[in-house]
Formats: sequence, structure tokens, C-alpha cells
Amino acid sequence: MSVRRGPFWDGVEGRAPMPRAARTLGLEFLAADPEQGTIELAFTATEDFTNPVGNVLGAFLSAMLYDTVGPALLATLGPEEFQSTLELKVTFHHPTRPGRLTARGRVIRREGDLAFLEATLLDAQDLTVATASATARVIALADAEGAV
Repeated sequence: MSVRRGPFWDGVEGRAPMPRAARTLGLEFLAADPEQGTIELAFTATEDFTNPVGNVLGAFLSAMLYDTVGPALLATLGPEEFQSTLELKVTFHHPTRPGRLTARGRVIRREGDLAFLEATLLDAQDLTVATASATARVIALADAEGAV
């Protein structure tokens, strides 16, 4: 099997450092199926992510979902391609406490350089705590600086 290359694969396979935001969220790569356009990740929500009553802030859950939909697409791209998120919609289903959260993302469809994505964030009991849908544009890696 050939070695996959590109910003996503270089990060998860240790050839490049993980982005600082991903490290802050405790991102852990679990699996990806580029042919199916699916990915599974885990995140660690710490006490630092909580509101005054001890629940994880929605902004952190949104960041975890953002860091799932993008990599779902990135895992399918070539080494000279990247993605720019155009739109992200998050729905919160249940409050969640600090701990390990699992994220499942997928590319729903791709039309030219546009991709439609979705992700689900689950707690340790497999309860869906938040979901997201997103639209992204595939761009050249060289054009990625300054992209969202």
C-alpha cells in the first residue's frame, strides 16, 4: 500500500505536528476510509472547556465538529489539495460533561470543487450531543494560506 501524503495524512501519521487547535481539543485519529469519505476521531473535553455549571461549552463542541468535517474531506484529497470551509451549522442535542467524545464525519457528496459534509459528536454512552453540517470548497494547497 502506498503512503498517503498531504497536510491531513502527514499530521495523523506523525510526519508533521498536529495543528495546535487540534492538540488543544485533544484530537485523536481513530480511522478514516477515504473511498467512503468517512472519518472517526476522538476528542478530550477538559474542565477548562466548561461553563459555570460544569457542562462543555457549545463553542468547544462546535470546534470539535469543525475539526471533524474538514478532515473528513481532507482525507479524500490529494497531497496538493486543501479545503476551505464556507459554512458550518451546529445543532446541540444534549449537554455534556468533560471527558472523551467520539466524532464521526462523512462527505455526503461532492460536486466539482464543492463538498457537502456532516458530523456527529457522541459522549461515552454513545448519546449524540451535537451534530453539524458544512459546505466546503476544495482548493489548491498553495492557495490555503488565509483560507478558513
